[in-house]
Amino acid sequence: MRLPESVMNILNRLYEGGFSAFVAGGAVRDMLIGRTPHDYDIATNARPKEVKAMFPRTIDTGIKHGTVTVVENKTGYEVTTFRSDGEYSDGRHPNSVEFVREPREDCARRDFTINAMMYSPRDGVLDFFGGREDIKNKTVKCVGVSEERFKEDALRMLRAVRFSAALSFDIDTETYRAIKKCAVLIKKVSSERILDELNKILLSENPHYIGKLHDCGLLRYIMPEVERCFGEPQRNKYHIYDVGEHIMHTVKSTPADLVLRWAALVHDIGKPACSSCDEDGIIHFYGHHRESCRLAVDMLHRLRMDNNTIRDIAVLVENHDVRIEPSLSAVKRMMSRTGEALFEKLLKLQLADNMAKNPVHFPEKRARIESVYRIYKEILAERQPYLVSHLAVNGKDLIRIGYRPGREIGDTLKCLIDEVIINPSLNNRDYLLRAAKEYKKRK
Repeated sequence: MRLPESVMNILNRLYEGGFSAFVAGGAVRDMLIGRTPHDYDIATNARPKEVKAMFPRTIDTGIKHGTVTVVENKTGYEVTTFRSDGEYSDGRHPNSVEFVREPREDCARRDFTINAMMYSPRDGVLDFFGGREDIKNKTVKCVGVSEERFKEDALRMLRAVRFSAALSFDIDTETYRAIKKCAVLIKKVSSERILDELNKILLSENPHYIGKLHDCGLLRYIMPEVERCFGEPQRNKYHIYDVGEHIMHTVKSTPADLVLRWAALVHDIGKPACSSCDEDGIIHFYGHHRESCRLAVDMLHRLRMDNNTIRDIAVLVENHDVRIEPSLSAVKRMMSRTGEALFEKLLKLQLADNMAKNPVHFPEKRARIESVYRIYKEILAERQPYLVSHLAVNGKDLIRIGYRPGREIGDTLKCLIDEVIINPSLNNRDYLLRAAKEYKKRK
């Protein structure tokens, strides 16, 4: 397995100092699978002070737990002393750390067998817990006793699902059983750490594996709003899945964009609160888009997502069920609500949403969405105006012809853009000022 030059430089420096050193953890896993690691962590029997003495540029990133970041060729590499951890009273950090000399003891504290291997050009792969066999069998399995690993750090339960999604692996039966038993412990984990894992699941090749959080009991503690959707019936001609299953199929059908996949995950979470049944036994979800938007915003704030991302997701959820007719005016009106970038994502969300419904109706839905997309591209190519900011006049121009600052200006500009959306040729200064004068006279 070939290592980057910078990594080899660090290993060789440690060798020259009389120490053993290995690339450890996920980088070894990725190299064995045939993937290029995104970072390289190094494990050694050198103590932190000894590491610092050997390298000119270091950062004490986790000195208490034996980690020193070595800067080599302007890149930081974590170098951690072999260690054995004590009990974890806070569900994340060990109460005590004991530095050890043998790599096996260090591997024994790690989460999963596929992450508990080490490699060096001198010693080859060190695999004490069957990691290579689990890679061959495509299995995520805990090192040692699963319950102990999850009690040490409850986030590991969510990480098991994340690795399963990222690698298309199954979760070992005993490990899965332990997740179900320990699921409530996820409440001890900070929202920020949970959100990071959820993002990685959603951006993986199997974003629908987020449904495994429902199967193993984690979802009720992380996103109860999504949990309630499983088993919620959709008895009408447009649907063949319950709400939860429909959401998972929608997520699976969306491109790998974080905003888009989050919007797919939460677009229908308001349905359980909006369900009603008519006299024919058909179930309706009137107003579910607004309720889904409200619940999604609250949930995403609770997960500590940033405001800009929440805003974009909310726009998509609010408009996901709007039927956009394939006409210039209809497309431009929706573009004025979403903006250019989100409009294209909205079409992708609507397409994925319809792919997850009754396939009988999909060809008609797809044809309409594709027609809308062609019109959207035409609007962009011709730079047709659709926002107030695209008008050839602005608020200052209206003040010059007698308008007073305030709501009247905003209302008039909205009327003007409505005209221009229908007929782009009207977007010239002379016409718009005449029209604004006429609006003022009528008032």
